[in-house]
Amino acid sequence: MGYSGARGGLDAILAAESLVRTAREADNSPRLTTEQITGRMRLAVDRVMGEGSLYDPETAADALRQAEGDVIEATHLVRAHQSTLPRLAVSEPVDPDEMTVQRRIVPAWRTPDGPQLLGRTSDYTGRMLVRDDEPVPPVVIDEAPTPDRTDAERHPKRFSELLREMDLLADSRPTDGSDPEPFDISRHPAAPPAPRSAVLASMARAETGSLIGTWYRSIRGTEGNLHEVTLGEVRHGRVPVRVRHPHTGNAFSVGDIRVTECEAIEDLNGPDEDRGRFDVGYGLCFGHNERKAIAMANLDIACRRFGDTGGLEQTLLLTTDGLDSCGFLEHLKLPHYVTFRSMIDRKIAVQAGAGDAADRNTEPLGRTC
Repeated sequence: MGYSGARGGLDAILAAESLVRTAREADNSPRLTTEQITGRMRLAVDRVMGEGSLYDPETAADALRQAEGDVIEATHLVRAHQSTLPRLAVSEPVDPDEMTVQRRIVPAWRTPDGPQLLGRTSDYTGRMLVRDDEPVPPVVIDEAPTPDRTDAERHPKRFSELLREMDLLADSRPTDGSDPEPFDISRHPAAPPAPRSAVLASMARAETGSLIGTWYRSIRGTEGNLHEVTLGEVRHGRVPVRVRHPHTGNAFSVGDIRVTECEAIEDLNGPDEDRGRFDVGYGLCFGHNERKAIAMANLDIACRRFGDTGGLEQTLLLTTDGLDSCGFLEHLKLPHYVTFRSMIDRKIAVQAGAGDAADRNTEPLGRTC
């Protein structure tokens, strides 16, 4: 959503831009390099890539530097840049089962098939602020270092497959066995009723905080959509990206990307649901962003269960995009004096009309013969 002032205030706008440039030139601190941002602010970079809908860590890092750390502004820059890029090819569908897992946790099962891989995370450390001028205490590990994982351990079987083998998993795939083409929200706006792929795609590039807030309201709000969700599995790793060769037609790998994937298990207990089984919600997004993937998976199952009655699908499709919502909010700072003046004129006219009516009601009645 874009807004721009048509007339007025040009001198003030140019002066504001000059102040930004002057402040940057007056800053004598070393300039943050792209490598520093991608290495030390990787989670912010991953978030900008996901919400900007462009997997390129260097571009996201440059956008963060230009936006002075504002994730939404950096996302705006990335998505605007993405719209100028040529679409050279369409990749083949990514198979998450090919993921080389770097982190894997299975909260629902104590001894899952394959290892629990904590990977690179600060989830289990104390939230203690460390200043740059304070020495960081060394970490003492009594156990022997973790051995290198085998290929089988880096490609473990899904926990949901265990539930499927136990005949405890409902099948949410199309009943006719079809595999429809995914909805491309970058080319066509999605509006309810929309296919599941459109809802998932909208959530994949939604603003992370907005998505988490929507999920929290879904389970804690007043709509009455009570549901009990258990995280089946959260993964972070690399998946290959393949395209078709334009001459041979054969698929070949052009590289790999990091993604975060989540499966959320839902206890089916509705009057029209199969109470003897569970259902699974799914989430996948660029980079390492577990909060978004978890919210996606929970909202996926909630949307399929309650989306038609509570307006959840409409909320996910139309209100969680960070550029849309922040664009509407930011435009409030633009001049609105013409429209507000018309509102004042209407109020004055209403008051004047009310005063005339009151005067007519209080006039003395004329004498009649």
